[in-house]
Amino acid sequence: MTNGLVVMTPSSIAYSGTSASINADGSINFSAVSNMTLNGIFTSDYDNYMLTVRLTSTNNQSVAAQLTLAGTPANSGYAVQWIAAQSTTLSANRITSSATTYIGDMATVSSGFSCYFFGPSLAQPTAIRSVEIFGQNSAEIFDFASTHSTATSYDGLKMQTSIGTMTGLLTVFGFNQ
Repeated sequence: MTNGLVVMTPSSIAYSGTSASINADGSINFSAVSNMTLNGIFTSDYDNYMLTVRLTSTNNQSVAAQLTLAGTPANSGYAVQWIAAQSTTLSANRITSSATTYIGDMATVSSGFSCYFFGPSLAQPTAIRSVEIFGQNSAEIFDFASTHSTATSYDGLKMQTSIGTMTGLLTVFGFNQ
């Protein structure tokens, strides 16, 4: 098999909200959902993965995420660091112990991000890195980095909002190396 990106079609999805469906090409359309779990996207076939997302929201808010195993989210053990460039202002923050990680921000205007997962299906701590373009106040950049400390093999991901809903399209890719 040739090296490159391989679409990881979820074995199933679960969501709260209006709709979410798996397309023929393995991507997922979702509309007005407050949370969505992608099952079966991390496998023993690949070590590293990329999630690409374009989305809008009914409110300005963060996209929180949790690794899952058989649909059950890991709700502790995340450490998160992020940097934001908004207009001419740079800011940074961190959380040393959290029930979720953060992989993006969203607003009523379109935003998009690529999120990388390093070793989620391996029985070792997982590293996560996400870079986003956010268009609320012209072009803003967010860079999120996090770790999950539990040495567990995960097979899925839950994405959620704290308020409102999100709408968009996403695809998960495995790195075939």
